[in-house]
Amino acid sequence: MAKSVYYSFHYDHDVWRVQTVWKIGAVEAQPLLSGQDWEKVKARGDAAIERWIDEQMAYKRAVVVLVGAETASRRWVLYEIAKAWNEKKPLVGIRIHRLKDAAGNTDYAGADPFAAVPLKGGGTIADYVTLHDPAGATSQDIFASIRDNIESWVDGAFRRS
Repeated sequence: MAKSVYYSFHYDHDVWRVQTVWKIGAVEAQPLLSGQDWEKVKARGDAAIERWIDEQMAYKRAVVVLVGAETASRRWVLYEIAKAWNEKKPLVGIRIHRLKDAAGNTDYAGADPFAAVPLKGGGTIADYVTLHDPAGATSQDIFASIRDNIESWVDGAFRRS
């Protein structure tokens, strides 16, 4: 496996697609919580969510944002992006909206979440971090593109010095 990564994503909307990417196994990622376990973390409040994110991200070598239709509007995804940036962890994004979900549906491309995180000197994180759009026309093609490229995308993730 290339690296140990932290996957950032919109849980409620994209967990099925994320599980598909996670099962590729090309990179080592944090364990994915079940819906019930995620609800337990959320029920303990914002501080508990931050602690969980901080603990899961602590020893990961890179952060991969798996971008679906609604990812850019998610508070915790934006927190994870800013945290990774501030800790100078390598960051990269991969669009997953064209992978099928549990019902066999694909989705529309959402906004770039890196563009939603401003920098103090002006601009946004999107000015530095690549958001990959996997090649292909079908969900199977998208899966194959991610499978064949995820290691190199993580290796090429933007690194702040």
